[in-house]
Amino acid sequence: MLQIKDALVTLDLAEQYFQCDLDKCLGECCIEGDAGAPITREEYEKLKTLVDVVRPDLLPSAIRRIEEAGVGYVDEEGDLVTQIVDGKNCVFTTYGEGGKCLCAIEKAFREGRTDFRKPISCYLYPLRLTEYPTFTAVNYHRWKICKCAEVLGRANGTRLYQFMRQPLIERFGQEWYDELCLACEAYLDEYGK
Repeated sequence: MLQIKDALVTLDLAEQYFQCDLDKCLGECCIEGDAGAPITREEYEKLKTLVDVVRPDLLPSAIRRIEEAGVGYVDEEGDLVTQIVDGKNCVFTTYGEGGKCLCAIEKAFREGRTDFRKPISCYLYPLRLTEYPTFTAVNYHRWKICKCAEVLGRANGTRLYQFMRQPLIERFGQEWYDELCLACEAYLDEYGK
C-alpha cells in the first residue's frame, strides 16, 4: 500500500496497466452487478434534479422505475445506490451506436446540459473507495469485464494511476494526485514492475 495524505492506496494503481476500451466492453460496468452505483446523499439530491434533463436519453423502463421508486435506494449492505432496472441496468444508462452503454448524465454533461458529470463512484470506477474514521482506502475492483482495459493499457503503456488522473484529482485534489504520481514512480523505479 501507498500512503498519500489520509488515503491508503493499493499498489495496483502503480502496477496495473489500464485504459478503458469502450469499443470492446460496451460499457458493461454500468450494466453488470447486483446493485446500482454507490452515491452520496448530496449526489442523490442532485440526481433527482437531473431526471428531466436526461429523460430523453433514458430507457422507458428506467423512467417508470424512477417514477415509481425514485433515483436511488439503500441496498442490502446499507449503502445508498442508484436504482436499477430490468435486473441489471443503472437507471441512468442509455445506449449508443453499436450497443454501447453510456451514462445519460455524462452525456448531458458533455453536451453542456448540466455541470454535474456523474456520481464520483462512477467517475472513479474501476477504483472503489472505502471511508474509515481516519483514512480512505483506494482499491482496484478487478473483474473480467475490464480485461480488455488491462490489455489496452498494457499496449499503450498506461498505468491505472495515469488513466484515472482526472477522477482522482476531482476527488482528492491536484496536490494529492501529484504526490500519488511521485509515489507510484518511485515504487516502479525501485521494484521495476
